[in-house]
Amino acid sequence: MAGGGPGVVHIPWYATLFRGDGFEAAVAEIAPIALRYRATEYEVYRARDDTYKFLQSATFPSALDFERYWYGEEFSQWRSDYSSWYQVPVLYTWMDRLVQGRVGPEAEVVRSPVE
Repeated sequence: MAGGGPGVVHIPWYATLFRGDGFEAAVAEIAPIALRYRATEYEVYRARDDTYKFLQSATFPSALDFERYWYGEEFSQWRSDYSSWYQVPVLYTWMDRLVQGRVGPEAEVVRSPVE
């Protein structure tokens, strides 16, 4: 997986029994660290129908940047600290974004006062 072009990594997590809320806080702690490893964005989702199920994603310029994040000191320590809070194995997937769309804020209309 090392090298390669830009992509989005998906990390599916499944919290252990009674750890859902605590795991939510824990994954919210580690997700932003991706920005230190050149990620351009990150997201964390929690399933509504199964509140133990989480999906973390981040966009990286290369798979190597993601690997530096995943195997870096912060994430390695985090996985050690919270190892009993989620089920293993954790099998992340490197994805290529094919299409994306967004609705942005409306352009602000500035009108000059009528004299």
